[in-house]
Amino acid sequence: MPSQVSPRSMRRLLNLWPPFLFCGIRVLEISDDWRRARVVLRKRWYNRNDVGTQYGGSLFSMTDPFWMVLTLQCLGRDYIVWDKAGEIEFVAPGREDVYAEFHIDDAMLDEIRAATAGGERHLRWCETPVTTAGGELVARVRKQLYVRRKPAAR
Repeated sequence: MPSQVSPRSMRRLLNLWPPFLFCGIRVLEISDDWRRARVVLRKRWYNRNDVGTQYGGSLFSMTDPFWMVLTLQCLGRDYIVWDKAGEIEFVAPGREDVYAEFHIDDAMLDEIRAATAGGERHLRWCETPVTTAGGELVARVRKQLYVRRKPAAR
């Protein structure tokens, strides 16, 4: 694993991270195998905009580090993983708590390993729906990962 931080410790650290803490963002779960994470953005008086809905920047922030962190942890020390690009599509107003879930499966990891086996870079888009507890889609967030195997030590 790239770091000695456990998923449980990472969840605690992210929940104390000021951009999350002061926006009402809470990491509910990071699985022991780093394959899943679940995040909530609670609607509070201090994090709603002038029309009473969730700020768009908060919707994007709640999804920010997860694809990179989870992918890096799953691939291990032999890889470089960075966020390269991001975009958000607002679908409906966030008038209540909203949730985002991230899932990394074997197919994604196999695709990345195959694409980077010779040292090439690989760009991969990952999409995250942001929904209400009832499943109403509020936003679609896309993050593009840059992945490359580290050069062999000489």
